[in-house]
Amino acid sequence: MNDTNSRPALPDHLAGNPRSPHHVAEVFEHEIGILLNGKERFDVEEYCISEGWVKVASHKALDRRGQPLMMTLKGTVEAFYK
Repeated sequence: MNDTNSRPALPDHLAGNPRSPHHVAEVFEHEIGILLNGKERFDVEEYCISEGWVKVASHKALDRRGQPLMMTLKGTVEAFYK
C-alpha cells in the first residue's frame, strides 16, 4: 500500500468536534487509533500527547447545550494510523 505517503502527520493536540480549533479534517479521512497507558481506546473525543491526557464522553451527563460532558483521563498517550 502506497497511501502512507499521503497521510498527514498526526498533530500533538487533536479534537473530533468540528467546532474545535484543534480539529484537523484531513486527519479524519484516515482511520486513527489512540493508546492510553498501552491500551487502545475507542471512545476518545480529544487528545494531547505532550500534556498526556485524553477526553472521553460521559455516559449519561449532558451539558446545557445537550452535548455529552467530557471526562479527562491522564497517562501516556500515543496516536497512530491503523
